[in-house]
Amino acid sequence: MQITGWGKAVPDRVVTNAELAEKFDIDEEWIESRCGIRERRWVRDGETTASLAVDAGRAALEHAGLTADDIAHLVVATATPEQPSPATSAFVQHELGVAGSAHDVNAECSGFMYGLVHAYALMRVDPRPILLIGTDTHSLTANPEDRDLGILVGDGAGAVVLTPGESDWVLGWDLGAEGRWTSSLQAVCGGSRMPPSKEAIDEGLHYAKINGNEIYLNAVRLSVATARRTLDNAGVEVEDLALVIPHQANIRIINSIASHAGLDPDRVFTNLERYGNTASASIPIALDEAVGEGRIQQGDLIMLMGFGAGMTWGSMVLRWGGESKEAA
Repeated sequence: MQITGWGKAVPDRVVTNAELAEKFDIDEEWIESRCGIRERRWVRDGETTASLAVDAGRAALEHAGLTADDIAHLVVATATPEQPSPATSAFVQHELGVAGSAHDVNAECSGFMYGLVHAYALMRVDPRPILLIGTDTHSLTANPEDRDLGILVGDGAGAVVLTPGESDWVLGWDLGAEGRWTSSLQAVCGGSRMPPSKEAIDEGLHYAKINGNEIYLNAVRLSVATARRTLDNAGVEVEDLALVIPHQANIRIINSIASHAGLDPDRVFTNLERYGNTASASIPIALDEAVGEGRIQQGDLIMLMGFGAGMTWGSMVLRWGGESKEAA
């Protein structure tokens, strides 16, 4: 089993720090120094979570040399669904023409990692091609007046095609959650606990709200721990990793994780300066770009790792190209 196709889709609307600095009456350089982002992409009218997913999925399928008819299962990771019901994957499946099953995964910004482990496990019992897409449009769920989220969020989608093979490309993985931190990032209105109402919407309770300090402290702690567990599970040392692709949340968080986990900064891939925090899409978008830039070669050991609201986390060590564990 291995990744044989990859692709991304980002809106063409570029939102610069200068634009947000004027909007929020803050210094342009302060934004970059605080989060490492220079610009991000936001959807235009008519672009949605599903439409971005469809474009990324098509790119991945084309790269893999497959068609939608070849896909046995479609997994869509998102925390900003097309609508409350049905699942976003249903819209994506229909538009792409996928022949097989379709379901969503929501672990916020860890969604792609959860989806990747789910897809890996599914392929072990049903060895047929799987299309996994991470897609989010958090620019539509952030309060337009919220500076803290407004400077961070970006929209996009990234996709990978997983195909069966003789070798096992996954060396180790780890998933987890600490539900006591649900207040770190949440949108309280819209579910069964607080159904939509005019009063709730007038109060802006349908918008996402972040507790930055909680996110920072937990993100670093949980990411370092999951990295260590996955390395142990894989039986490899941190020095063996050719590249680490973390969730592209905030450059201060990424740098702190790298420092505490003993990661070589030169082997940590980042692109959030151009896209911002694209949530479930950040890791597959970065993966697409890392391969395109020649940062990943056949046989390389790669670590993917993410964290998200909840709090949730996930990481995986894989050998690019699907070389067997024995050969590792």
